[in-house]
Amino acid sequence: MTGREHRAWHLHLGRPVGVQKDPRCRFCDNMRKLIAQTVASSLLRARAPTLERTVAGLASGSHGIGYGAGPLQTMQSRSFADAPYSFTPPGRNHLAVPGPVNIHEQVMRAMDRPSQNHRDPWFPPFFQQILEDTKYIFKTKEGTAFIFPGTGTGGWEVGLTNTLSPGDKIVTFRYGQFSHLWIDMMKRLDLDVEVVEVEWGGGADEAKLEQILKADTDKKIKAVAVVHNETTTGVTSDIGQVRQVMDSLSHPALLLVDGVSSIGALDFRFDEWKVDVAVTGSQKALSLPTGLAVVAVSPKALEARKSAKLKRVYYDLEDQLATNPSGNVPYTPSIPLLYGLRESLGLLKAEGIDNVVARHHRLAEGTRKAVEGWGLKLLCKEPRWNSDSLTVIRTPEGVDSAKIVKEAYSRYNLSLGVGLSEVAGKVFRIGHLGNNDEVMVGSYLFGAEMAMISAGLPIKPGSGVSKAIEYWSATSNVIPTRG
Repeated sequence: MTGREHRAWHLHLGRPVGVQKDPRCRFCDNMRKLIAQTVASSLLRARAPTLERTVAGLASGSHGIGYGAGPLQTMQSRSFADAPYSFTPPGRNHLAVPGPVNIHEQVMRAMDRPSQNHRDPWFPPFFQQILEDTKYIFKTKEGTAFIFPGTGTGGWEVGLTNTLSPGDKIVTFRYGQFSHLWIDMMKRLDLDVEVVEVEWGGGADEAKLEQILKADTDKKIKAVAVVHNETTTGVTSDIGQVRQVMDSLSHPALLLVDGVSSIGALDFRFDEWKVDVAVTGSQKALSLPTGLAVVAVSPKALEARKSAKLKRVYYDLEDQLATNPSGNVPYTPSIPLLYGLRESLGLLKAEGIDNVVARHHRLAEGTRKAVEGWGLKLLCKEPRWNSDSLTVIRTPEGVDSAKIVKEAYSRYNLSLGVGLSEVAGKVFRIGHLGNNDEVMVGSYLFGAEMAMISAGLPIKPGSGVSKAIEYWSATSNVIPTRG
């Protein structure tokens, strides 16, 4: 609430504007508590009249700013439970959500550049090299990389609209919120969608897929779509097994994969698995700000594009194919993000993609050991589906997981992932993909442990963190680059 909004609220109530005037007003109530807390401090007691005048001025709207900004930031304590969320505490926010993720300092410096003209001669070789380097994270030599200003959701649309026509049949699985949203897009694009329902916590059902494809004797199914890593549930499906089922039946359907939270973190083999379209986003394992949809497309999918009739404009590959080979783009790119992408890809190549995958696995295993130490359970139903991008933790019956997430943020400046849709209030999520190491993930576990204790869970201090430390100490040489 800004000062102006605060004044308007009091006028609406027919009450005078000022501190402590109306107990129904959250702003007045917060200011009353703040003044009481500050006046009680022996260090600030002498300044209480000045403080009260300052707060009264803010409450009246004379400064035109919201509470939690400006002078109030120096008045509020980290332990002040009722502090507004706009309050900025000391220290750094610990970002433990499965995207957006932590950005490497080298990447941030690479993006810190003045505006440049992408029509100048420097741009084509710069962009061509980025497109070529992007193929590295997909493990493809045969595929073509495309970079769109947008998000992973835009990448979904690229994959669907450039390969299919209205009424085409597509088979997919629903086992989380993001697979659900992709299905919603398919239906809104007027595709004939056959959905295999899977209980949340499970992954792609290869046996059911085999049954469906075997019954499709007329080969009317044009595509199979799979979310590789479902960030709602912490489940990674086996794309290699999906491809094996398709090949065993010699089914010609395209294989479309959402790799938004897997590519650049988990084992992904575009060529080997004969994936036709794979999508990721800059804010996940690439450890960049949100803003880029990165897509790899097979020769087979590019051929299907020629007969695809779904409407497309902004995400039409035709425009990219007409400009990208010469290093140009059909519309204005985000040059700072491209600089960041170049730096991020360079860091991944320097580490080695197999080492990157090993690092993610070790961080994830340490997190899972911590969950065992806490006496809690994963939402993922089988170890073979355990995600190395994030860990989704079930809370005990009757415990609202949102309270843990709130405690983590308000008390300890730790951002955890909330439960979404069907699992809202039942789970919380710890992301460990992208730019992370043991000490960073250890801080997430430490903070999560404190938040659970603050929320009233009977967690023994150190019970989870110690298990992670034990595991990481025993496996510290698993990554050759750290030997």
